[in-house]
Amino acid sequence: MFRFCPSCASPHIRFEYAKVFRCPDCGFVYYHNVASATGCVIMVGEAIALLVRAKEPARGKLDLPGGFVNPDEEAAAGLRRECREEIGWDPGPELAFLGAFPNTYPYKNIVYKTCDFYFTVSAPDLTESRFTLDPKEIAGVRFMNPREIKAQDLAFDSARQAVALFISRFSSLSCASA
Repeated sequence: MFRFCPSCASPHIRFEYAKVFRCPDCGFVYYHNVASATGCVIMVGEAIALLVRAKEPARGKLDLPGGFVNPDEEAAAGLRRECREEIGWDPGPELAFLGAFPNTYPYKNIVYKTCDFYFTVSAPDLTESRFTLDPKEIAGVRFMNPREIKAQDLAFDSARQAVALFISRFSSLSCASA
């Protein structure tokens, strides 16, 4: 990420322990910590809502609604904001925590490590017509039975883990009764 120290311009800056930049010449230290992101399993009858990504990384792959959490923003509030921005729909206050998973998000030649927080919400009457998609972010919406989703069609490892956990938790229930 850094070829030169941002403080003294030394070319001796080192990246240590997969998270710390240190400059031996001036003592500069920068911790490249994990970013927080969110995702939501929106239950619609026997299906869940999946988005088709319109941009890299993973353009054309399926993803769960969500995105990065802003500084000083609570995770569920960040999820609601991201849903409003990307699909024009707010999941409301009835979010239930599903789980959190590590992820890797490559963007413009920088690999970000993230911790992705996933929630569930039931929206039995939701239809695609209720969404207003941001075309820069989202190329389409698909409602799919979670058991029919192929792991390789999902954009990110954390989404694969979230869908697998959702299926394991709700395997004996219909999505509508969850």
